[in-house]
Amino acid sequence: MNSAENSADLQPTLQGSKRLVEAIDVQDWDALPSGKKTAIRQAVTPETALSSVAYPDTPAALAAVVTATDHQYLLPCGGGSKLHWGGLVKGRRAESRGQKDGKNSLLVVSTERLNRLVEHAVGDLTVTVEAGMRFTDLQATLAKAGQFLAIDPAYPDRATIGGIVATADTGSLRQRYNSVRDMLLGLSFVRADGQSAKAGGRVVKNVAGYDLMKLFTGSYGTLGIITQVTFRVYPLPEASQTIVLSGAASAIAQATQTLLSSALTPASADVLSDSMAAELAIAGTALAIRFQSILPSVQEQSQRMVAVGQALGLTSVCFADADDTALWQRVQKHMTADNQTDAITCKIGIRPSEAVALLSILKDVAIAPWFGQIHMASGLGRLVLNATSPSETLLKLRSICQAKSGFLSVLQAPIECKQAIDVWGYSGNALPLMRQLKQQFDPDGRLSPHRFVSGI
Repeated sequence: MNSAENSADLQPTLQGSKRLVEAIDVQDWDALPSGKKTAIRQAVTPETALSSVAYPDTPAALAAVVTATDHQYLLPCGGGSKLHWGGLVKGRRAESRGQKDGKNSLLVVSTERLNRLVEHAVGDLTVTVEAGMRFTDLQATLAKAGQFLAIDPAYPDRATIGGIVATADTGSLRQRYNSVRDMLLGLSFVRADGQSAKAGGRVVKNVAGYDLMKLFTGSYGTLGIITQVTFRVYPLPEASQTIVLSGAASAIAQATQTLLSSALTPASADVLSDSMAAELAIAGTALAIRFQSILPSVQEQSQRMVAVGQALGLTSVCFADADDTALWQRVQKHMTADNQTDAITCKIGIRPSEAVALLSILKDVAIAPWFGQIHMASGLGRLVLNATSPSETLLKLRSICQAKSGFLSVLQAPIECKQAIDVWGYSGNALPLMRQLKQQFDPDGRLSPHRFVSGI
């Protein structure tokens, strides 16, 4: 079935309501920009027939799209920056309600036009926005009031707030501020049956719906389509400075343990592989420690970390002000492979005490060029690499992580690679519960089918 037929199948359904015709822009697949089509194609199986992209601009319009297209599978997306993360979405579906032409189709539902600021309670340090607002736009708005959202996600210029929550994409600032879900105070979403629902509230003290918000964080659009979120925000720090210690892996491992057991309060603390450090003109394995606070505190803590490095024979380099910002932007650039069709990005998890040892072992398996970064607070991190035999390489890397009681999940990889291996590699005992939750929230399996763990 070609894209024109898909769009024609969708449009009469939506035209049943005059309000929907006025509110919803449905673009035919062939009319989309090439970059948008590439991003979507990387997220789905080759046999999936893509119909159209719907752009509702209100939560009510989005709910109406979900209701009116109950014969189709749906792929929710925001800016599309992380649409290629996770399992490949399959648009195939058995005939339903006489919709013969819809059985193999997939409708992409974009939240990009749900991009409004709903409320910014400056005194309460909370902000409520629609899910399609871009991260950089939100930060610019908050900065006017001397505040910021304490996360640093991948692709910050394109990432939307809903996509950040759906993929639980926190970044290095989790060292001090914890994860996305810890800052999430409330959310609204559209269920698979088109009904709107919400959890939590707009004030820090409101803990109603706590579990539901945690559930949606990192669910990859498989339980509902997020339309609005409320976050806790923080005052912008007066000063920011990063100390990078580098040298022998054994000494870096000692430095990380000293840091974690100290009273220091870094905003970020990441171990960087030799190859990643080399891109920063730094030799050896590196530990990047970022302090953000009032200037005297930043200076004192930085000096203490430099002293730790000196005692261990490590080299230290200080990055302050604009250089500090540029450093972390360079790290992020190398740790996000963008939409390169041959690139591989993995999420890894390990005990923080094993982070340095793991990166040392991985460099003997990963094929250059490759880059590694692990956040010390959580032991979570990423690997970015290219490989001539990606499936074999990924399985070796996963085996190494699992041998250290860790995990490796594939976020981004060539389509044929994702078809050849288990992307998530989940070996825990929570699969029955995950399937039960999917059945409860999306009994027909319409939302992001097969994108999550075990094909959920």
